[in-house]
Amino acid sequence: MRVGVLSLQGAFREHLGVLDSLGVSSSKVTRPEHLDSIDSLIVPGGESSAMVRIAAGTGLFPTLSDKIQSGLPIFGTCAGLILLADRLTDDSLDGFDRLGGLDITVARNAYGRQRESFSTPVHVSGFAEDFEATFIRAPQIMEHGDDVEVLAEHDGSPVLVRQGNIWGGSFHPELGADTRIHREFLHSLSVTV
Repeated sequence: MRVGVLSLQGAFREHLGVLDSLGVSSSKVTRPEHLDSIDSLIVPGGESSAMVRIAAGTGLFPTLSDKIQSGLPIFGTCAGLILLADRLTDDSLDGFDRLGGLDITVARNAYGRQRESFSTPVHVSGFAEDFEATFIRAPQIMEHGDDVEVLAEHDGSPVLVRQGNIWGGSFHPELGADTRIHREFLHSLSVTV
């Protein structure tokens, strides 16, 4: 099992570090041909507008979108959640390829600017203890379809969801020492860590 991490921009190094600490084989993904050697993918937090611009014209996002529709397991965090959302509340990324596939509506940067970043404990379904979630210019899930399972909420809004092979989180699970969310995603792939 090899887990790819989209490595165009953002917190990809931190996700690679978590996977390495768990003993999971991982690799950077920056071009369409890299998708052929992975079994799942993590799309990190960062700047969604920078990611779509960097990917523009490479064919990466259309190829990846096809693979997601064919069942490739994927986990998007923060900006990754934005890229996986079927709908955005603004038109800031119009004209650029995104991934889609997750039946949610997302508001970009809804939790505030960089200086308003925060960490807070959230209860994650199936976890005995709360997870300390770090929100940095985080997107908010405004609406979700009936097939979307809410795994965690903050102040009544979903912050961790899954729909089939697609996982999405508003926060950064790769920051800090708690690897339980990565472990849970990997467990859903039948990877023992």
